[in-house]
Amino acid sequence: MTDHTINENETDNITGKKENENLEDLFAEVEQLIAHMEEDISLDESFVCYEQGMKKLKHCSERIDSIEKKMLVLNEQGMLEEF
Repeated sequence: MTDHTINENETDNITGKKENENLEDLFAEVEQLIAHMEEDISLDESFVCYEQGMKKLKHCSERIDSIEKKMLVLNEQGMLEEF
């Protein structure tokens, strides 16, 4: 059986809060981790994949929050409103 564990350094690069990261790519990586976890892997490897997936999902959530904040604009009265 080949070892499909994602290198921890790759995870650090991926979850390094890069603003140019594509949300679709991050979600695709989470799906890959899920698919890998569905294979016959060790419990330790499952925990590593779970941790990596949670980091990616947290980063996705932060990116979505950031985008939502950018969608608010000031109106003529200085009040925030949705774009």
